[in-house]
Amino acid sequence: MLNVAPSSLDAQLFGLGTLIQLLKRARRAASAEELAFVMVNETHILLPYRQAALWRRDARGVGKVVTVSGVAVAERNAPFMLWLGRALSVLEQDEGRDSIRAVDGGDLEGELGKAWAEWLPAHGLMVPLRTEGQSALGTLLFARENPWSEGDRHLMQELADGYSYAWANFQRGRQQRFFAALRRRSGLLKLALAAAVFGLMWLPVTLSALAPAEVVPFQPTIVRAPLEGVVDHFEVQPNEQVREGQALLVLDRRAIENKLEVAAKALAVAEAEYRQAAQQAVFDDKSRSLLAVLKGRMEQRQADVSYTKSLLDRVRITASRSGLALFDDPNTWTGRPVAIGEKLLEIADPDQAELEIWLPVSDAITLKPDADVDFFLNVSPGSPVHASLRQASYEATQSPSGLLGYRLKAKLAAGTQPPRIGLKGTAKLYGERVTLFYYLLRRPLAAARQLVGF
Repeated sequence: MLNVAPSSLDAQLFGLGTLIQLLKRARRAASAEELAFVMVNETHILLPYRQAALWRRDARGVGKVVTVSGVAVAERNAPFMLWLGRALSVLEQDEGRDSIRAVDGGDLEGELGKAWAEWLPAHGLMVPLRTEGQSALGTLLFARENPWSEGDRHLMQELADGYSYAWANFQRGRQQRFFAALRRRSGLLKLALAAAVFGLMWLPVTLSALAPAEVVPFQPTIVRAPLEGVVDHFEVQPNEQVREGQALLVLDRRAIENKLEVAAKALAVAEAEYRQAAQQAVFDDKSRSLLAVLKGRMEQRQADVSYTKSLLDRVRITASRSGLALFDDPNTWTGRPVAIGEKLLEIADPDQAELEIWLPVSDAITLKPDADVDFFLNVSPGSPVHASLRQASYEATQSPSGLLGYRLKAKLAAGTQPPRIGLKGTAKLYGERVTLFYYLLRRPLAAARQLVGF
């Protein structure tokens, strides 16, 4: 049987009783401030030290010294407090910060470590406070002149566990009191929230609508078919720069040449009949009476030949101005019959462009002349092009893509470099000022009216 000296046994019993009393004091602390006071001051009863400090890191990750031993209220801007905050912030991030460890000035670098002897005794003990499965709640620092023994560390570990759970209870209690206060005031909060939402519904906002848009030429020259015929070939390529008088396309000559051949033969017959009648008119009164009719028929045949020859001169279509030749793939035109006046292509100035917008009927809003328009190109949606409304149709028509909507034209803002003709994107049109309530519920209200019928 192990015999223990009475003095040693009494010391152990005293230490155990002191540990139990400190844990009881920690559990019965009425506030977190009282618990912090117990940790940095009354721990001295169990393990003597000269100075102690409690440090913790808040939810934002900012650390601060909560309290120090020997004072009721710590002065935040005191030189010792400023140095201690920087030192503990560094020590708390060292390896092994989750276990109790001895520290001294050698664990700090530069001027921070040199100042240790000025503010604290030589031997320090870092005691982390944490509970099972939780992140660190804080750290206790104890400093004294004598080194810390292994037995001191074991006692401090037991004491730190009790302090940690007591402090964690205060943290949970603060959160519970906060949510309880919210529940008690939930009625007022709901009423205030409802009033705020109701007030926001009457804020004035600008009504807007989105619609597909395309960059189109401004006042282009339309090249139309001068006669009925078949497209033989194009002399230019799509989007090619052309000059005035340059040949654009040629129509098939064969049909006109056949007509010219028939008209020439008819003219020859009419001339022969007229000459014969003129010879017989000298002796025959009947032939003399037909002479005027045959002469008129001959002149008519001459006019047919002249007209057909003029058609041959028009099968070669030229540009009436300089610019870009805008049309589809020429292969789709080759061999295609065209009527008189049918649009073949456009000639436009690339430096003069505007926006063509098709506003869907379901998104139609009231637009004033010169209404603001922002155009977001598909190729660069992050750089809007500013424009203003120039023209709006009064009736909804079907767009080339099959969309039923209103056709709008918008001119680009002064000084804006026109995008390439043919680029597409989305236009945002700005209308009149309305309330936020109407802005949010405009479509639901319109759908409800269509459903209910009033």
